[in-house]
Amino acid sequence: MQFAATRIITDDVDDLVAFYEKITGLTAVRLHPLFAELRTDSGTLAIASSATVALMGENAAEAHANRSVTFDFLVDDVDAVYPALQGVVETFVNEPTTMPWGNRSLLFRDPDGNLVNFFTPATGEAQERFGR
Repeated sequence: MQFAATRIITDDVDDLVAFYEKITGLTAVRLHPLFAELRTDSGTLAIASSATVALMGENAAEAHANRSVTFDFLVDDVDAVYPALQGVVETFVNEPTTMPWGNRSLLFRDPDGNLVNFFTPATGEAQERFGR
């Protein structure tokens, strides 16, 4: 088995794609006007329109309703990235903070309210976990 992707359901695919392209520097692959993917070597972030929910089953998903999942992105230097996000991110949850498990972490919300974490391994043990 291979984990392939995480998908966000949204009412505005274009807006969310533009946001993730800005914060990641990636270019989305648009497979359809209702569906896009931001692909990395370690996984894919898919963005799909709420209009696709009916194809999955009635009420299978709901846009703007996530309160339990965080999208984690490993970055080279979270402290250096933080100022660059000031004009892009509307809601920061915290400033760069060192977590007890050794990552330096910056939490913010995307335009749909989903929690996004940019992090950098800060301790030797954390750096070793991520091959740094």
